[in-house]
Amino acid sequence: MKKSFEVMNVKCGGCANRVKEALKEEFGEVEVDVEQKSLTLEIEETQEEALKKKLKELGYPVVGDENGFFTKAKSFISCAIGKAQS
Repeated sequence: MKKSFEVMNVKCGGCANRVKEALKEEFGEVEVDVEQKSLTLEIEETQEEALKKKLKELGYPVVGDENGFFTKAKSFISCAIGKAQS
């Protein structure tokens, strides 16, 4: 089913590119809305925990999940990678 998640630390197109590329292989096409800080994708309920874990590893945790300094630092690195790949 198609589902949207509000995520933290998505600030620019670089962030969006990084999220899309990092999730593509495991989760398929992902739409990222930078202004709304959300992502939308086709996902089964059984895959949601894996998605949340992957987003946290990238530095873009789902709102309501753990947030901290290291998560924010990871998002800056992911953002830079996303900008370099675009």
